[in-house]
Amino acid sequence: MDIVLIRLLFVALLAGVCYFLHPFGLAGGVSAVGGAAAAGAVIVFELRVRALSLRRLIGAVAGSVLGIFGAALFCLVLRSAQLPGATSAVLQIFVLLLMTYVGLLVGANKGDLLNPAALGTIFSGEKPLRRTAKVLDTSVIIDGRIADIAEAGFIDGMMVVPEFVLRELQIVADSTDGSKRQRGRRGLDMLQRMQSNTNIQVQIVPDDFPSIREVDLKLLELAKKWEAKVVTNDFNLNKVAHLHHVEVLNINDLANALKPVVLPGEKMNVLILKEGKEYNQGVGYLDDGTMVVVDHARRMIGKPVEISVTSVLQTASGKMIFGKLEENGKTGDQPRPVEMTH
Repeated sequence: MDIVLIRLLFVALLAGVCYFLHPFGLAGGVSAVGGAAAAGAVIVFELRVRALSLRRLIGAVAGSVLGIFGAALFCLVLRSAQLPGATSAVLQIFVLLLMTYVGLLVGANKGDLLNPAALGTIFSGEKPLRRTAKVLDTSVIIDGRIADIAEAGFIDGMMVVPEFVLRELQIVADSTDGSKRQRGRRGLDMLQRMQSNTNIQVQIVPDDFPSIREVDLKLLELAKKWEAKVVTNDFNLNKVAHLHHVEVLNINDLANALKPVVLPGEKMNVLILKEGKEYNQGVGYLDDGTMVVVDHARRMIGKPVEISVTSVLQTASGKMIFGKLEENGKTGDQPRPVEMTH
């Protein structure tokens, strides 16, 4: 609220100065409007500059200075040329604006290549704070495991949730589809749970990228801006993030790393839930969601069986266990909890 008052005061002061001094010989009312418009342009410029990272800001300043220096050298050549006074003045102003503009844009664009920390500790305050931040996407919030991981202290830094992710969560929570509505409300509950925990830092940021429509690409741009990592369990977002050179923490990768190792020949009990893709196969699942494919188990659908592991297939999207029925294994009519025996 204070900064809004300061901006309004700035607009009023500049409009008042122009009203009383009549710049360019303009009338008082026209001068005041022009002054207010100029103040508004300055405020818009200030908002854009505040959104820049420190690297881009340093790059923009350095590019502008180099552009002005180059324009000054070029103007020395123009002054020595035999040109009319008005033509020479216009060319000098044009060259100055052109070089400054090009230097500003190129410097800001290449600013990410700079290393401000090498200039001294004065520039290192912003970097560590943002680099420890974690940008959460919609899927990982709905999944909910991030709350357990953060509460256990296995993930540090600030949890950054952009407002466009909140909007997507709200759209899902307001869906007419019951399943989607439940998932959206679960995501909002998970956020509220993390915010209520004093040991977890959750920050809702208004950063947005109106020129980008896809939420996933917005997340990647925000992660680049903050120099942060993206936390997700979306397989496709994981792949795209690597193409954009953005670090990713995939909850599914963590879950796969923590799964118990299953060796061929090991016995386990599993409930057959459905038939497999191949002939006479049955499919079941472990408690952690791992798929178990059992040969010759189609007739055992709905029953718990004892199997012997034949092989384990690890893929980027998860782990699959293949097994066969134990000939002397016992089966029952009532399902029992899935367990692994060693």
